[in-house]
Amino acid sequence: MHYPAAAPTEFIENVAKIEAQLDSVVDHGSDDDLFIASYLQGHFAVLARQQEMTEGASLTTLNEAMMGSLEAAFANYELEQADQKKVLALWQQLLTSI
Repeated sequence: MHYPAAAPTEFIENVAKIEAQLDSVVDHGSDDDLFIASYLQGHFAVLARQQEMTEGASLTTLNEAMMGSLEAAFANYELEQADQKKVLALWQQLLTSI
């Protein structure tokens, strides 16, 4: 069952913009870019959907959730340190581009 989004329209639009940018990396990036974007997209897809169900969702709350999720994953040694930096850099780039 699909529930309607409770988040503000602006938040939903920003999520769509980030998704489009991630898709663009997947379509046009190098193998390394694809790996980094795909990893980030996995976290983003889950957290963005959760945030969309929240009335007070904003880019700030999404960023806090993403940073918490990524930090927990990195603490479990999911990625090499160099790749962690690339994931964080891509996330910051996505946030500042909208």
